[in-house]
Amino acid sequence: MLIEFNVTNFQSLRTQQTFSLTKGKGDELFETNTFKVSAVNEFDLLRSAAIYGPNAGGKSSFLRALLLMKKIVLASAKSLQRGDKLPVTPFRLSKDTLLAPSEFEVTFIVNQVRYQYGFSATTERIHKEWLLAYPKGRAQRWFERSWNEQGQRYHWEIGGNLTGEKQLWQKSTRDNALFLSTATQLNSEQLQPIYDWFDKTLRVVNIAEPNFSISLCERTDERARVMDFLHAADLNIEDIIVEKSFFDVNALPNDMPEQLKNAIAGDLKGQQVINIKTVHKSIEDESVRFDLTEESDGTQRLFAFAGPWIDTLANGHVLFIDELHSHLHPQLVQFLVQLFHNAETNPKNAQLVFTTHETSILNQEIFRRDQIWFCEKGEDQATTLYPLTDFSPRKGRENLELAYLSGRYGALPYVRPLRKQG
Repeated sequence: MLIEFNVTNFQSLRTQQTFSLTKGKGDELFETNTFKVSAVNEFDLLRSAAIYGPNAGGKSSFLRALLLMKKIVLASAKSLQRGDKLPVTPFRLSKDTLLAPSEFEVTFIVNQVRYQYGFSATTERIHKEWLLAYPKGRAQRWFERSWNEQGQRYHWEIGGNLTGEKQLWQKSTRDNALFLSTATQLNSEQLQPIYDWFDKTLRVVNIAEPNFSISLCERTDERARVMDFLHAADLNIEDIIVEKSFFDVNALPNDMPEQLKNAIAGDLKGQQVINIKTVHKSIEDESVRFDLTEESDGTQRLFAFAGPWIDTLANGHVLFIDELHSHLHPQLVQFLVQLFHNAETNPKNAQLVFTTHETSILNQEIFRRDQIWFCEKGEDQATTLYPLTDFSPRKGRENLELAYLSGRYGALPYVRPLRKQG
């Protein structure tokens, strides 16, 4: 379960930006849109949040920051070699930030324990890394490392509450690797649940790729769940069929240059090709197959959504999606979001965070006021992330869509007149 995410000096996010899924004031939609968690103390979290803002306002940078944090956790100790560059990109429009570390911190709950984990890094090295745990309510600093530029070495503090081969883990941690990742690779049972949260629970998904939905359709029981999802979205698809065959160079277009054909054939020789067929009923009640690519963009996108949605809701994951509205009718956007707000379809309190331009759902009693966030860039081209609650909108008395589109909350594109041509 995600509580909070902080990011500083990453792409357009220059100063520290904080995103929170902690429930704010107000009891609207309390039973559907919030849930209670117990981590020594009981408090309430939100099941979803929507982030609005103009194109190039920084919404995607925010999601990329979280995705990059996940990638570094998973890959720094396993895939990188000594001397490899870390893939961080600081805010490049200021000399003050260009050489400064990017910083990421996330607060979350695993097995009823709250953790606060973060690190800062440049392309050269991890500069700081820290982990606080709250198993009994008060903070326990399990470890912290910080790079001393003058002494060209790390200062380490490893608390007594962290058990195991701590000296081995410390000595094995490279400059461009995380201690969390290294210790987990070397069998730290205590740190494994934290690593697993990044690996299995946190999902930042590229919905353009339908591979996960395809993998579900290859299993009969899972395909039934995908079909239930598509039927609930009112798509007239009777079945999904996964066809596999070996690559055939003769299937390439006849007018393709021979040299290009040979190159493709060399790359794909002996590999399986997957083709997805949708089945529809004809007027005569016969089954007719179509390639998935023949379906509308919206249908293809919903099919790609099916796998991540089913998996996230079934397992209580945290799902981040960029541009949820793309190619989808507003009612389908509402349908997807409401699956997270329904205890029957979301029994394990999965969470959804998405960016969107779809404003009609602001006034359909879908969201609480604390579930709506905005992104915009200032004159310095740096992104600011802020919640609707900063404006204290009146419950039930303010047309949120109209107020947003009229500029009350900012985060709108500033469209200038096109200069006269000629």
